[in-house]
Amino acid sequence: MERLYIKSATDAGNLTVNLLFSDNTAQTVDIGEFIRLHPHPQYNKYLDPRKFSRFTLENGNIVWGKNWDLIFPIEQLHAGTVV
Repeated sequence: MERLYIKSATDAGNLTVNLLFSDNTAQTVDIGEFIRLHPHPQYNKYLDPRKFSRFTLENGNIVWGKNWDLIFPIEQLHAGTVV
């Protein structure tokens, strides 16, 4: 089985992202819901839309912050939900 990774990611607004995976699956994932359900100073700053939109793709995954403050398992993103 080939390694699953994110090929592209765009900010979809309202703290959601559009993701395109290496298997050509596309998902829109609500990251804001996770942040609101799991309040933590490390995460809460990404409720600001400007900070949220500064994500990057690193090693095939979407991350927020220089030290990967926020990152999710690729399988959850592929399924369209983060726990």
